[in-house]
Amino acid sequence: MSIDAMPAPAALKRPRRRVNWGLITTYVIVILVTLTMLAPFIWMISASLKLDRDVFAFPIQWIPENPRWENFVEIWTKIPLGLFVMNTFQLTIIVTILQLLTSSFAAYAFAKLRFPYRNALFLAYIATIAMPWQVYMVPQFVMMRGFGLTNTLTALVCLQAFTAFGVFLMRQFYMSIPDELCEAARIDGMSEYGIWWRIMLPLSMPAISTLTIFTFVTTWNDFLGPLIYLTKTEVKTIQIGIRMFISQYTQEYGLIMAASVVSLIPVLIVFLALQRFFVEGIASTGLKG
Repeated sequence: MSIDAMPAPAALKRPRRRVNWGLITTYVIVILVTLTMLAPFIWMISASLKLDRDVFAFPIQWIPENPRWENFVEIWTKIPLGLFVMNTFQLTIIVTILQLLTSSFAAYAFAKLRFPYRNALFLAYIATIAMPWQVYMVPQFVMMRGFGLTNTLTALVCLQAFTAFGVFLMRQFYMSIPDELCEAARIDGMSEYGIWWRIMLPLSMPAISTLTIFTFVTTWNDFLGPLIYLTKTEVKTIQIGIRMFISQYTQEYGLIMAASVVSLIPVLIVFLALQRFFVEGIASTGLKG
């Protein structure tokens, strides 16, 4: 028997790889869920490049044969979309900054200061999260009308400058920061405002980024609030402006989808810019050494 014909030793044989069907199934499910969630956005982008009669054509033509880029030009000329975008930017930036300030201030007090009935006040404030806005929507409108703030962005700023969810989020993050840092700062003579500014805020960037994303997206996409308080064209937001493409007898779906794509861009920019801190804010337990 020749050497070439001799069977290879068992130790030299490559072991067979076992197929991990569980991992494959997980990836398949994740891909299917991702495609399901992305399908509406892909359809919106596709519809923004079509004529109105082609938007609801079946079967769906995901890639238009003759993309109608004029839709992205007409949305700026048919309605004052630029004005609506500026109004929305102004409202969103102001509300986001105010919510960050008020939420972080209140959260620091509830997390690191000792005062009577602290826990009871915190629970009472947080309990308002469970109350739907529709319950107190009418009293708020009557109050803003009494102040003469209807048809102004100031009304929306006053109503959205405070958030119980933001206080809860920031407080939970502040609770994970050791109290010894605050005590050492007080011994060194630092005021409570100095502790909040120099110690708490730098350590809470993940929580601040998370609250920034939530507040920006919620305010930017708000429809019912501006619909109730804003009736003049010069103060409307982009979400109300998109509704102007719908008249009593016609709906310009191509322009609606094009304007919706434009309104989605700032949200994507903010999320992509802060996504690293967002993930860290969700997963982190607080302090890094």
